[in-house]
Amino acid sequence: MKPRIAIDAMGGDEGVPVMLAGAALARHRHDSFKFLLVGDEPTIKAALDNHPNLRAASEILHAEDVVTGDDKVSQALRKAKTSSMGLAINAVKEGHVSAAVSAGNTGALMGMSKLALRTMPGIDRPALAALLPTLKDTDVVVLDLGANTDCDAKNLAQFAVMGAAYSRIIFGFERPKVRLLNIGTEEMKGTDELRDAAQYLRDASGLHMDFQGFIEADKINRGECDVVVCDGFSGNIALKAIEGSARFVTDLLRRAFTSSLRSKFGFLVSRPATELLRHHLDPNNHNGAVFMGLNGVVVKSHGSATSKGVANAVEVAARLVEEDITARIAQDLARVQIG
Repeated sequence: MKPRIAIDAMGGDEGVPVMLAGAALARHRHDSFKFLLVGDEPTIKAALDNHPNLRAASEILHAEDVVTGDDKVSQALRKAKTSSMGLAINAVKEGHVSAAVSAGNTGALMGMSKLALRTMPGIDRPALAALLPTLKDTDVVVLDLGANTDCDAKNLAQFAVMGAAYSRIIFGFERPKVRLLNIGTEEMKGTDELRDAAQYLRDASGLHMDFQGFIEADKINRGECDVVVCDGFSGNIALKAIEGSARFVTDLLRRAFTSSLRSKFGFLVSRPATELLRHHLDPNNHNGAVFMGLNGVVVKSHGSATSKGVANAVEVAARLVEEDITARIAQDLARVQIG
């Protein structure tokens, strides 16, 4: 399937210029991609003058409204039929496009997506999944990162199935190593929900995953597993702690290398290593969180993403469409008895 992707051109910190530059970069890398650019038509047309390659592969759908970062979910839902975000999601629902990408308000995007696309059969709640860097050559899939603050054992087991399917598609693992985020690795540690979810996954047969029990937060980036499963409350805290630590390390290095003339010379000598570190920690290289478990593909780009980050989010959406993520999840759900 050749992906046709709806771009919420008005979302994100920079809006149309960055969203279109990202789509153009993705189109340059993959000339089969087609786009539906949703937003203010005059603004989009003007920006397309800088991207003739994108213009040749795109249609424009005018939207009168924009969902802002300050809008509550209830406010955003009232704009579902008039906003760029709502119209992009509706295009997925109606089958006009195969996926939607937005850098807008996360809560609004989840609310609109769930209302329009509904959850897949066998899935009680959608989950927000993202890729985080590790010491290995591949990232780790982590979900849920904030869509559901309270989760029962059934939800967590479903998240494990969805995360494993995502890892198989993105990284090609036949049996991704899956663990549940916990306060310890011993079987008796954690809440009843965590222990029950672990038992569901141990008892399941024929799943395309290698369930390995629990993992603690300090091991998420070590590369010891391929998928980390958690409730949205714990996952969001873990995500923000990891992002904050990455910024802390880079800022500390920057301060250290500019503290004296000798330090500046040391920076020149070690520049290849520091550039590698910067590249590895750059969130744009891991951009593209996915709302898993819906009857359609919706990808959330970080609001501050650069054009490179937006392009990566578009490529994630296209890959999930090409590999039919919903069918893979459905097949795996049929192999696990939950509840």
